[in-house]
Amino acid sequence: MTDADKPTDAATPANRPRAGHGASPAAARTADPAAPADAADPSGAADRAPPAPPARPADVLSVCEIFLSLQGEASRIGLPCAFVRLAGCNLRCQWCDTTYARQAGQDMTVKNVMARLARFNCRRVELTGGEPLCQPAALELMRTLCDAGWEVLLETNGSRDIGPVDTRVARIVDFKCPSSGMSQENLWSNVERLCARDEVKFILADRGDYNFAAAAVRGRGLLDRCPVIFSPVHGRLAPADLAEWILADGLDVRLGLQLHKLLWPDEPRGR
Repeated sequence: MTDADKPTDAATPANRPRAGHGASPAAARTADPAAPADAADPSGAADRAPPAPPARPADVLSVCEIFLSLQGEASRIGLPCAFVRLAGCNLRCQWCDTTYARQAGQDMTVKNVMARLARFNCRRVELTGGEPLCQPAALELMRTLCDAGWEVLLETNGSRDIGPVDTRVARIVDFKCPSSGMSQENLWSNVERLCARDEVKFILADRGDYNFAAAAVRGRGLLDRCPVIFSPVHGRLAPADLAEWILADGLDVRLGLQLHKLLWPDEPRGR
């Protein structure tokens, strides 16, 4: 594969993409944010979820794009970060802002990806998507990056088992709220695997989403495990309203805004 066939690493202002973000049993999923992790999902929605991408060789990934930008979300917001956006996703969130990542990407080996990242003057990298954990080779890439001394972040949609991820990786688990249309896909057993280096994020579009997320934080003891971030859907929920709800409830969560949408609001794929 020549460089012309590979995803571009857009480090220039005109092209740089937006800053970031094994199949699990349906029995571990439930739309109730405070329900036991083993409560069954009676809706059957797990059976209707889009299939995972087809199997590839153990060291090959389907890559949407690789780029250098500022971290746009979570606790490292504003810090320089390289991003590897993998192609394909098992969910179809109503307000997804990276739908282009659902399409097939370019095949790259772990070695190819490492070589591309070496071009950047940065040692922090995030795997995002799409859904990175749909691709088995993502686990090898994260291990290889950790072994090479990178600070490695993973943004995952909360529906895939995070257990196999290298323990050196900071896992940002984005559990889905009802407005996404995908809350029934949350794999709540992931809560038991969280540790202090991880983060949980909820993207909220309305008061119902806030109530869902607050119930999960309290009912599942999330703050005893790792930091929690509440972030409003851009253009759907006023950040000031979310701030007032958090303060009124005395909920010790972080209000997160998407930096890339504040800095570059007119660029569809951001930076």
